[in-house]
Amino acid sequence: MSEARRALGQTGERIAEKFLARRGYKRLARNFTTPTGELDLIMRDGDTIVFVEVKTLTQPQLNEPIEQLRPAQQRRLIKTANWWRQAKRCADKPCRFDVIGVAITGDDSEPEITHIKDAFAPHNGW
Repeated sequence: MSEARRALGQTGERIAEKFLARRGYKRLARNFTTPTGELDLIMRDGDTIVFVEVKTLTQPQLNEPIEQLRPAQQRRLIKTANWWRQAKRCADKPCRFDVIGVAITGDDSEPEITHIKDAFAPHNGW
């Protein structure tokens, strides 16, 4: 991944985290890396642990951010979230997967943010 793309992703993650914080979410972790993959943001929404995948684009797309998330990536996120839940001994807590799309146009306008709560569910349960 190029340095420019990595910086864009980090910018999108900061924007998404601020967006969620303004809505009362609390950060548990950011860029949590395991042998199975990486989780962009892990937040708490009330009693629910929320694993957030952030998709940052440089222009608004016609398709939804969830369409940027392929089934193989969903499986990897589920596996990584399961790893985190076991490591933190919180496998009994309610969890969900959200996707946030951040469209940064490059001009002075505010980024366009799309938040999809409960975007996908683990197929094999928890």
